[in-house]
Amino acid sequence: MMATPRRIQSPKTARPSIGLMIFAIAYLVFLYLPVLFLPVFSLNDSAFIKFPLEGFTTRWYDEALSDQNMIAALMNSLKVGAISAVSATFLGLLAAKAVTRYRMRGAGTAMGVIMLPLFIPEIVLGISMVLLFDAVDLPLSLVTVTIGHIMLTVPFAMAVLIARMDGFDKSLEEASLDLGESAWMTFWRVTFPLVLPGIVSSLLLTFIVSFDEFLIAFFLGGTDMTLPVYIWSQLRFPAKLPSVLAMGALILVASCVLVVLAEWLRRRGVSDEAKKGAIGI
Repeated sequence: MMATPRRIQSPKTARPSIGLMIFAIAYLVFLYLPVLFLPVFSLNDSAFIKFPLEGFTTRWYDEALSDQNMIAALMNSLKVGAISAVSATFLGLLAAKAVTRYRMRGAGTAMGVIMLPLFIPEIVLGISMVLLFDAVDLPLSLVTVTIGHIMLTVPFAMAVLIARMDGFDKSLEEASLDLGESAWMTFWRVTFPLVLPGIVSSLLLTFIVSFDEFLIAFFLGGTDMTLPVYIWSQLRFPAKLPSVLAMGALILVASCVLVVLAEWLRRRGVSDEAKKGAIGI
């Protein structure tokens, strides 16, 4: 007699425990609840940060948007962040392609040197770069801040782009080369569309890191202040705090929009890859 084969049951998905869910909720509340106080107090009709709220007003937003020094600092941060993000992503893309597509001697050592700014305290980096720029007679300005931020953000860009370039089938590039495309056209028509979600993520991440950075901007800015340095300088004046909170609330909203946009682009890229895989491209 033949033995009746046993039916193999698929494993059930384990549900998280109640304790784990409570911990996750408590962690999210601890992490995001202080941030939510920014828009709440920025609409409070009082110069003092306290409960209960005294009323609803938007005059702090008017003060923030009419503060020319704050707007100038914001523009400085946007310019430095944009240039740093584009430069770091470009350099990170070249380095990621070299690391993932070619065999090079000393690649591990080079990667370690590039990633070193992640492990050196920023105050040490700031002081070292001040001494370096002083030795080459380069005055402190937004240019030196941008150079410092590019050095700081390249490791972030490389980490994102290496993971992305390792995540798709390399045979697609080989097929393009076998069909007669040049290396540049293969990169532009095959590699670039596939790594585009990673490029967007890299641009967003490096921009946020540069926009939020304080120590290097404090040491290298000279008389040109970025927004974090300006906000730090205004904390001595209690009357300036509500307008600072209003600017922080606007930045919070803009950051949420950027994150949603980046996630939409990432999902669109994943969807496009799935469609190409379904039709055999």
